[in-house]
Amino acid sequence: MKFGGTSVENAEAICRLTGIVIRDRKKKVIVLVSACAGVTNQLLKIGELASEGASHEAAELVDALAVAHKKIITDLFEDGTAQILSNTISLFADELKALVNGVSVLGELTPRSLDTFASYGERMSSLIIHHHFLKSGLKSTFVDARSFMITDTNYTRAVPNFNVVEKKLAELVVAPLEKGEVVMTQGFIGSTPQGITTTIGRGGSDYSAAIVGALVKAEEIQIWTDVDGILSSDPSIVKNAKKIKVMSFDEAAELAYFGARVLHPETIRPAVERNIPVRVLNSRRPEYGGTLIVAHPETKKRCIVKSIAYKEGITLVSIVSTRMFLAHGFLENVFDVFHKYQTVVHNVATSEVSISLTIDNVKHIDDIVRDLSEFSTVTVTKSKAIICVVGDNLRNSAGMAARMLHAIPNININMISQGASEINLSFVIDEDKVSEVVQKLHAELFADADTLTEIFEP
Repeated sequence: MKFGGTSVENAEAICRLTGIVIRDRKKKVIVLVSACAGVTNQLLKIGELASEGASHEAAELVDALAVAHKKIITDLFEDGTAQILSNTISLFADELKALVNGVSVLGELTPRSLDTFASYGERMSSLIIHHHFLKSGLKSTFVDARSFMITDTNYTRAVPNFNVVEKKLAELVVAPLEKGEVVMTQGFIGSTPQGITTTIGRGGSDYSAAIVGALVKAEEIQIWTDVDGILSSDPSIVKNAKKIKVMSFDEAAELAYFGARVLHPETIRPAVERNIPVRVLNSRRPEYGGTLIVAHPETKKRCIVKSIAYKEGITLVSIVSTRMFLAHGFLENVFDVFHKYQTVVHNVATSEVSISLTIDNVKHIDDIVRDLSEFSTVTVTKSKAIICVVGDNLRNSAGMAARMLHAIPNININMISQGASEINLSFVIDEDKVSEVVQKLHAELFADADTLTEIFEP
């Protein structure tokens, strides 16, 4: 059971979380928690201020975080536990201030230091929640994630060593589970074999939960957040977005990759490898069934569009070279350039002499254009967005693409991509047209969703 930042944001949220765990206490439960909502951003800000020499401002933010956590403690505890926890938070604050001073003197914030800053959010929230479990009568064992989530030294985006993690989980986590105890730990953080703190990337708590669930052969991996499940579109754009009851791993992975904000893109992979269901649930409304993600839904009878996602901040790169007509190696030369500058390409469309592709990281765009210009003409267009329509068996459903294009006749489409995936049709449009396009597509493709009660919430 992984609980995100909004599910642990204050005393009220922690009480709800505890109630959810108590409800399932007869099962063997591992709980992973994120930092309280907004705390990781604050910790990263503290690191940035320290690197700029603004140690006084950074220390003030540290004090503010300590006060916020102590407020949660006093709201939850009335006995001596409150004082003990408050003292621990004070020690964490002192450690953070010492780190601030060190970074300020050096004038440099290394990835390793950044991970140390970021780790304190989970370390504080998990300690408080563990003691609330004990207060509520749960048999809870606290296991620091850094003792089992062993990673490489790629700080801020560390890669877990699955073989070592599996062995450590067997040593540290399985035993208390067998004794009927709830195991409390953290998402997002880990450590190198030498014990140096790492993180596995923003949103990594979902990934942590999937890794742990997969390696202990869990019955189910639950992602508790602040929405009722995965929706048919962004509810801030589509007011009548439908909640999806069940969908496939492949569909969920595509949605995560193309901007759906419920799941971290890497979450699905460990679950798929072990064929473990993932359920997305709302900690504010635990009575709702959420969205179940499985390998092969029993409802897969025909193509049913499940959701429309979008990714903004896209740059379209068009590459043309008549010299490469019928020449082998054109694609290889192009993608070698993007590989050289570690820039991920999202969508691709090709012809004999041209390639259009999309990226969202423009950090090295000038270098990329310079290298590509050695053998082609390059055009870069910013302020684009990718619209992604996801549904099983989409590619083999005659007329589906026509329905989509018919719904948006006045929209200029810069690029379309489908062939590589059976479940995803995506296209590139101007960024300022996202709301209009998503609303029109949803109205067209989900007109009969209320009749599909096995897939969508009525």
